[in-house]
Amino acid sequence: MNVQAPDRAPATHAAEGVLRSDVQAVNSANRRTLYKAREPIYPKAVHGTFRKVKWAVMTALLAIYYIVPFLRWDRGIGKPDQAVLVDLDRTRFYFFWIELWPQEVYFIAGLLIAGALALFLFTALFGRVWCGYACPQTVWTDLYIAVEHWIEGDRNQRIRLTKEPWTAKKVAKRVSKHTVWLLIAVATGGAWVLYFYDAPTFVVEFFTGEAPFMGYVFVGILTFTTYSLAGFMREQVCTYMCPWPRIQAAMVDSESISVTYLKARGEPRGPHKKGSSWDGRGDCIDCNQCVAACPMGIDIRDGDQLECINCGLCIDACDEVMDKIDRPRGLIAYDSHENVARRRAGKAPRFRFLRTRTMFYAVVLGAVGTAMLIALLSRAPIDLNVIRDRNPVFVRLSNGDIRNAYTVKVMNRTDAAMQVKVDVLGLPGAVVREAGGPADAPAGDILISVNADEIRSVRVLVTIPQAAATDPSLPCTVTVTDLKTGVSTLNETAFMTGAEK
Repeated sequence: MNVQAPDRAPATHAAEGVLRSDVQAVNSANRRTLYKAREPIYPKAVHGTFRKVKWAVMTALLAIYYIVPFLRWDRGIGKPDQAVLVDLDRTRFYFFWIELWPQEVYFIAGLLIAGALALFLFTALFGRVWCGYACPQTVWTDLYIAVEHWIEGDRNQRIRLTKEPWTAKKVAKRVSKHTVWLLIAVATGGAWVLYFYDAPTFVVEFFTGEAPFMGYVFVGILTFTTYSLAGFMREQVCTYMCPWPRIQAAMVDSESISVTYLKARGEPRGPHKKGSSWDGRGDCIDCNQCVAACPMGIDIRDGDQLECINCGLCIDACDEVMDKIDRPRGLIAYDSHENVARRRAGKAPRFRFLRTRTMFYAVVLGAVGTAMLIALLSRAPIDLNVIRDRNPVFVRLSNGDIRNAYTVKVMNRTDAAMQVKVDVLGLPGAVVREAGGPADAPAGDILISVNADEIRSVRVLVTIPQAAATDPSLPCTVTVTDLKTGVSTLNETAFMTGAEK
């Protein structure tokens, strides 16, 4: 007998509807809290040792960035006289007396490796000191904050201005600030393009509307990125966009020096009245000046934090307060966890810069730098690149002889034309000819002229007797010799025979 289940009561359906609504509300709330809205940070102006160091570093780096494209370097007739230039038309990179070709990209790779190792070394020694003083994001953010101080005033004035209703005075200040920001951003984007184009020429063409279209495109892109990253995103770039805060944790140890709040001296903290005793309490009066000075908006008293860039501005702010309340400076200082532990144990602090990891980074950095220097100083005036034909790999002639074809590229790095001879060594009985050359030219006499600062390609045909094909691949060497100076260079390659092992 079939029994039909009774319908559920309406109350049950209502309860399920309420439950679903609650779940949806919770999910919606969770989605809304996945990303925290940015809270504007208004760092106060501080005066002290580390602020002066930051001003000096910022000034020096900005001067280098904006001035270097206008420096001149005489390289002779027909070559650009800009000291530092990435010449895309001639496919060259010029750095004062150094000229790098596309085939020498390994120098750029070596420079990047050396830069990374130097960053590892300084991080192991001094934490995120790069982030606090020399990172482009920090440098331009400092510059933008300086403009804010100049136009809108210090921290409290800027906070009040933000809360005020829009008046003519507020509009004037905001328009002035953003105008200066945009001018800095345009100058930043324009200066970057100058490294790829003759600087004085581009400046004139840019303002007369005659610059290349892509020049305006890249200036616009870099203007936007500078304006948005340094003007609006600021600490979010360091916290969320940059991977280095997460990577640098693997570089530091307990003896790495970083900005540290000396908790044993500062706690318990609290307000202090002038003339009252300091017994039974710490030196921190909980004034929050370290927080107000921090461009990242963090409280260094909470310990190590991902956001801290080791800029030292909180040290200057705290030292200023310590001077006012007649307490010793250094409540916040550059220190190490090892020293904090040593003080707690009653031992004298120490700074040990020679450690296993720092010596490893230094040795590897020195090795990379030495290798690059040797490679740079030993560069020959002639360079050679040999490309063997791969289709077909080899050709078997009617008499059984075997032929391979090679494209030989000769690079003349000198300022004068040269005549060179191409030879192929290491193949018994080999006959070498230039493809397309005169039919009556003697075998082996491949002579080509290479103009100054140019690359010349020649196709070379190499033929060996069938009896010499003793292996599927025979090693050989292609050499190029300057007939005037006798300077030569070589490139090892292989001759393919198709023979079975």
